Amino acid sequence: MAKAQHVSETPATALLRAHGIVFTEHPYEYVEHGGAEHSAAVLGFDPFSVVKTLVMQDQDAKPLIVLMHGNRKVSTKNLARQIGAKSVEPCKPEVASRHSGYLVGGTSPFGTRRAMPVYVEQTILDLPRIALNGGRRGYLVGIDPQVCVQLLGARPVQCAIDL
Repeated sequence: MAKAQHVSETPATALLRAHGIVFTEHPYEYVEHGGAEHSAAVLGFDPFSVVKTLVMQDQDAKPLIVLMHGNRKVSTKNLARQIGAKSVEPCKPEVASRHSGYLVGGTSPFGTRRAMPVYVEQTILDLPRIALNGGRRGYLVGIDPQVCVQLLGARPVQCAIDL
């Protein structure tokens, strides 16, 4: 029996399937440093609904994940204040990969190597659907943003600033 054409399984899609989460698959041509703006443009999505998965760390080098709109950036000061940290900064790419198990540019919040607290920009949860990384460069999955709260325990924060 032939299966529908889809990108090979990743830890992220395996986790979503194991929980019975319905998602759509959106492969695209990955471009180094293209980011969410590039994937949104080639897939015809609003960059506000394409969500970046950012691996950051607090002052004690404890990793955390921030889910942010593709056309916004994180105010690390606001984030630190809201999560009770002294400071927050992005992890270096090799450190982020070590924590998540994914290559930077292909990081999904689902199926990470290491469990990390997840924070989601509050306004993402107001969207009907979002597209975020499915665990491989050039591959987004479309889901209901509430899945991030249900499966990851993502805590809403308000730390978005314009690019």
